Amino acid sequence: MTTPDYPRAYLYKRIVAAKLFMDSHFSDDIDLLNIADEACFSRFHFIRLFKAIYERTPYQYLMSVRIEAAKKLLQQEHSVSDTCFSVGFDSLSSFSGLFKRYTRQSPTEYSHAYAARQEQIREIPLQFIPACFADQKSWTQKSNFEEVN
Repeated sequence: MTTPDYPRAYLYKRIVAAKLFMDSHFSDDIDLLNIADEACFSRFHFIRLFKAIYERTPYQYLMSVRIEAAKKLLQQEHSVSDTCFSVGFDSLSSFSGLFKRYTRQSPTEYSHAYAARQEQIREIPLQFIPACFADQKSWTQKSNFEEVN
């Protein structure tokens, strides 16, 4: 008995469905078996197809989605422990280690750096606009309406 050859579009559709499942359930306690079941593939075949399409394993993709969600929560001044559990990690130490591996900063350092950058943007916004754009809009030239010291 031979296995049927499915069109690539059908296989891609199933892999994308699994990716979308990860995107919407990243904070749940999901594992490779849950994700592969969503795509109706065996675990090993699913990993092979997913990596061929997205150039990383499903686990690597899921971790990157969780880290991106964690960055957003930290930017909103959530605590590190709340963020850790909100994005689907069970251990604060594993979350902190993985976060540091992805961002080169601990979650606390990331949160403080983001807050400091936002403060700088509020204080001197022109410093964060590309010079070519500011010149084009004449924002770098002195205005007649500016106060003279």
